[in-house]
Amino acid sequence: MSQGFGHELPARHVQQDHRKVSRYLFVIGSSAGPVAKLFLDSREQVGEFDAGTEEVAVMTRSATSSTGASGTEWDKALSGHSGQERAAATVYLLDV
Repeated sequence: MSQGFGHELPARHVQQDHRKVSRYLFVIGSSAGPVAKLFLDSREQVGEFDAGTEEVAVMTRSATSSTGASGTEWDKALSGHSGQERAAATVYLLDV
């Protein structure tokens, strides 16, 4: 009649930190077509996917938008894009 005596106890569960909430959604042109990029408040990129997906439509439904990302705060985050692509980009401010 074994009731588990002598067996090692499982390790304690460690709660991992969750990723912060994305604050900005960019729809920016590229050579392969429009791309959607997600950024944190710190301007750190946390995601990139095709801008034609249904998720982009859902995220932008109630978001406010502006055109252009030519400010110096975006220089590092968007360094792989030309000035024309950055000027034509649509920037959405996501609700938190």
